[in-house]
Amino acid sequence: MAVVALIVGAVAANMMLKRSAKSQANTIVEKAKLEAEVLKNKEVMKGKEEGLAIKSESEKQANARLAKVQSSEAKLKQREIQLNQQQQEVQRKKNETDALKVNLDNQLAILDDRKKEVDKMEMKVRDTLEHVSGLSAEEAKEKLVESLKDEAKTAAASYINDIMDDAKLTANKEAKRIIVTTIQRVATETAIENAVTVFHIDNDEMKGRIIGREGRNIRALESATGIEIIVDDTPEAIVLSSFDPVRREIARLALHQLVADGRIHPARIEEVVTKVRKQVEDEIIETGKRTAIDLGIHGLHPELIRLIGKMKYRSSYGQNLLQHSRETANLCAVMASELGLNPKKARRAGLLHDIGKVPDDEPELPHAQLGMKLAEKYKEKADICNAIGAHHDEEEATSLYAPIVQVCDAISGARPGARREVVEAYIKRLNDLERLAMSYPGVVKTYAIQAGRELRVIVGADKISDQETEKLSTEIAQKIQDEMTYPGQVRITVIRETRAVSFAK
Repeated sequence: MAVVALIVGAVAANMMLKRSAKSQANTIVEKAKLEAEVLKNKEVMKGKEEGLAIKSESEKQANARLAKVQSSEAKLKQREIQLNQQQQEVQRKKNETDALKVNLDNQLAILDDRKKEVDKMEMKVRDTLEHVSGLSAEEAKEKLVESLKDEAKTAAASYINDIMDDAKLTANKEAKRIIVTTIQRVATETAIENAVTVFHIDNDEMKGRIIGREGRNIRALESATGIEIIVDDTPEAIVLSSFDPVRREIARLALHQLVADGRIHPARIEEVVTKVRKQVEDEIIETGKRTAIDLGIHGLHPELIRLIGKMKYRSSYGQNLLQHSRETANLCAVMASELGLNPKKARRAGLLHDIGKVPDDEPELPHAQLGMKLAEKYKEKADICNAIGAHHDEEEATSLYAPIVQVCDAISGARPGARREVVEAYIKRLNDLERLAMSYPGVVKTYAIQAGRELRVIVGADKISDQETEKLSTEIAQKIQDEMTYPGQVRITVIRETRAVSFAK
């Protein structure tokens, strides 16, 4: 019984639990339904609010577009009103123009009538005059023209004579003024060059080192530079003698480096002379560039610049050629300005007028013509080339720059003491000596030294034998006797040197 009671109690408890669970489940379901209804209502409200917002934004955009359309319509109406007003104004002006045209036509018609009346009156007056004078209108006109023509000729001839006399007086006065003004504005010092350079040394002991054992150093130096080195009793000085300023400058610079270095022997001498010769070439180019820049001349060919630099080491009748050319260039520029010409062209022609005196080779041509050919070769303008070629009347002048260069060249060379004829003749004779010897085959170098009393001829050892050197010396001496005029006698020394060179590696 107790078991039954326990079973019944368990069943009863189970049933109560089921009822309680069912009740809770119903409660949860009801609560979920309520929450779902609330959420549904919230979403519905949110959707309605969003719809209202979209509707409001659409209405705003529609209103804005409507306002724009209304504004455009108002502008179009205003434009239409303006166009109508303009059309009315144009029509009014057209009407006024038509009225003026009608009025003008009427006035022209009146003028034509009056002109016809005047022509009739003129014909009557002419007929009356012809009847009174007994001459026709054409005959009277011819007589009047002839009378006026004679009077005009007489007056013109008198006027021309007056002008010519006045022009001659004025031209002479103006030419003198221009030349004097030009000379005064470009006054430079006169430069005279000679044929020797004095090289100063610190002590007389250095003289022995320069001479070297058995004179081999001084012989090597003379052979390498082509000058004559005079070592005498003059204290602390050595004289470098040569008619060629470039050779003297190379020898001076080479001696300066050798003395400063202290190593003086034939091999070192040749090395230094070669180096210095290159330095002098560079200095020549630099001098040409600096001269062109100083004078404001641009666009010169590099070879012309080099020739201008070479003028520094050349003299014309004792006058330094570069200084003479610079002075001539400045004179030309001033004179061209006074005459209303281009001063830059004149300055360019003045600087280049003597480049024919410094060519690398010396053909048988006057220096003016040679300079003109060089300028043409290096693309200078025709009037510049003509001014160079015509400055000694060897070419016909085709522009006004030619007489300007000619006059300024004469002004520069005519300064007191500017030139010495003797120096130029002396240098020309020495140049001729060297050129004559160089014309023989096998000759490598020629040097005229001792003021032209000795001619040293260096020949190639592989081209001429020892026996042929004696023959060459005799032939050169005979040719000098036949073709040249010179004071005293000229000694011809032919030098043939054989060298064997090898290198230890």
